[in-house]
Amino acid sequence: MSRNDEQNKNQEVREKVRAGYASIAVAKPQVNDSGCCSGTSCCGADSADDATALASAIGYASQDLASLPDGANMGLSCGNPTALAGLTEGEVVVDLGSGGGFDVFIAGGRVGPTGRAIGVDMTPEMLSKARRNAATYRERTGIDNVEFRLGEIEHLPLPDNSADVIISNCVINLSPDKDQVWREIARVLKPGGRVAVSDLALVQPLPEEISSMVEALVGCVAGAVLISETERMAKEAGLTEIVLERKGDYVDAMTSWNDPLYAKIAAALPGGAKISDYVTSLNVSARKV
Repeated sequence: MSRNDEQNKNQEVREKVRAGYASIAVAKPQVNDSGCCSGTSCCGADSADDATALASAIGYASQDLASLPDGANMGLSCGNPTALAGLTEGEVVVDLGSGGGFDVFIAGGRVGPTGRAIGVDMTPEMLSKARRNAATYRERTGIDNVEFRLGEIEHLPLPDNSADVIISNCVINLSPDKDQVWREIARVLKPGGRVAVSDLALVQPLPEEISSMVEALVGCVAGAVLISETERMAKEAGLTEIVLERKGDYVDAMTSWNDPLYAKIAAALPGGAKISDYVTSLNVSARKV
């Protein structure tokens, strides 16, 4: 494939993801031509109760969930990077693919009035939602320490060496150029800074027939890469102290909750196989020297 063709294909993927997440931001998600989906998954929850149940199942504290602005939690998580990050007062934390601001608002409470929580998202509709939610956050907390910037995670609108911590929740798998995302993470982190990512990853390659079906239905799984690939990308970006923790129970929970897309994928797998035999939620932590 020529460089031109590759760039065109990558842009196609971005537009597909942008369109899908725009529809989630402005309305109840439905399966649509953009490749995003409905149901409690990384493409959005059907209801606030579903979104809360998902967040509780993957380790978010009930007091954090109760304090969020209405609509900030849209069931787009596949892990809890704010807990993984161990945030402290006064730190600058950046959330890649911040959506409605879910993890940014939790991070803002952790870093306090002397810290800063910055969300980056490429979907204007999500950004508008997050900024509306930010007004509620400021009213409830009395703290003005969050902001949201429009941008692609492959080209972060942030200067070099400016963040203490970078987090991301079920977003990097959607990028068509994951190597570039990891290079950007390393660029923006301060020396000694750390990264805490929760993402979907492959334990083993998806069967070809499943892969093509998934591509059409749910880009959040189709875009996932092997765990070893994630480690390679972080290492080649210059990060160290890389720790990878598999959380297959998240994917099993999605199947048992009868998410329609996960159920359809599960039905097409070889006899006796589970989705978690192929796909896992992965916690990634690392540090910049």
